[in-house]
Amino acid sequence: MTRTSTTAEVGGIAERPAVERVLQVHTRYREPGGEERVVEAERRLLEGAGLSVRQVIFDNAELREARSLAGDLRIAGSAIWSRSAQRRVGALVDAFGPQVVHVHNTFAAASPSIYRAVGGTPVVQTLHNYRFVCPAATAFRDGHACTDCVGRPIPWPAVLHACVRGSRAQSAVAATTLALHRAVGTFEHGIAAYVALTSFQRQVMVDGGLPADRIRVIANFHEPDPGVGRGPRDGVLYVGRLTAEKGLGPLIRAAAQQPRIVRVAGAGPLVDPVERSAAAGHIGYLGTLEASAVLAELRGAVALVLPSVWFEGFPLVILEAYATGTPVIASRIGSLAELVEDSVTGLLVRPDDEDELAERLRWAVDHPAEMAEMGARARQRYETAYRAPAHLAALLDTYRELVAAPSGP
Repeated sequence: MTRTSTTAEVGGIAERPAVERVLQVHTRYREPGGEERVVEAERRLLEGAGLSVRQVIFDNAELREARSLAGDLRIAGSAIWSRSAQRRVGALVDAFGPQVVHVHNTFAAASPSIYRAVGGTPVVQTLHNYRFVCPAATAFRDGHACTDCVGRPIPWPAVLHACVRGSRAQSAVAATTLALHRAVGTFEHGIAAYVALTSFQRQVMVDGGLPADRIRVIANFHEPDPGVGRGPRDGVLYVGRLTAEKGLGPLIRAAAQQPRIVRVAGAGPLVDPVERSAAAGHIGYLGTLEASAVLAELRGAVALVLPSVWFEGFPLVILEAYATGTPVIASRIGSLAELVEDSVTGLLVRPDDEDELAERLRWAVDHPAEMAEMGARARQRYETAYRAPAHLAALLDTYRELVAAPSGP
């Protein structure tokens, strides 16, 4: 389809065109998480600004495990190129006439075929994770951060190590998808701009071959403002998936050194060791909490702890902590070292170092005044950088720039 908006000249100065219609494309994961929250938050934000937003939502939960080789091959082929997804997106592009198509996740139900369904409409791709340079999307393997596939035209290490769900077959599908679409230029010609969540993530993507001049950094945001906790604060809170990459091992060992300091909320594969630690009196286990309960816990905590040992994208819980005036104790790794300023908005520790983590946990609860000052600065950071107006302005500026461009990538 052709673009109808053009750049106007006002007083000899180019004025970027208005953007009125945006199509969002997203594939839900089998286990919903932060990406789904971001997609819905951006939809509400854009609609609140007067834009018309339509969505095409695919769902990986609808993918059934195959019972035969032929079935496996059909699923694999669809993940690489889905004709039905291409038709579905193309039909809505024709009917709705969006000025921008904003894609969040294509793997696996949508597939990169959807980039070819948009005609001449510019595409923005948000990089919620590391899938464009890592078939597993996590840049994490065998208990540590891994960049073995970054920059490789064919990401074969992921297949060798069965990085996708412990399966060489599924890893091969993800690796083939990346390699094939790089080779045929799907990403080069189908995506006009990328949105990275942090500068660190942007650099990893550039190292992996994405064009630096097309990657903008637009941080996540949190609305509505939950307000700052005014009551007394006690202990340190962990909120998130109970998985190895989140640093649950170091956290449990650190809590054994400093018992009755840490409260843990969440669910996941490591629930058993968390429950054993709780039974031993080392931590308090809160189970899975509703969003309102998480905010209430944050308002009453001295700090949030994020002991991750992988390259996080942009954990939304950091925004919730900052918004409630709660500083963050985080690993000095990847984006976390960028989002948490040591001794300013929180404390940084070496990843996978339970001794230093234990010492920082104890220091935090023993120095409430200093932690309160960090929490006040964290709140200021939230107000200036992580609220809706800043995010909306950056997003609309990206859209307008693409719509005004004379041609695609």
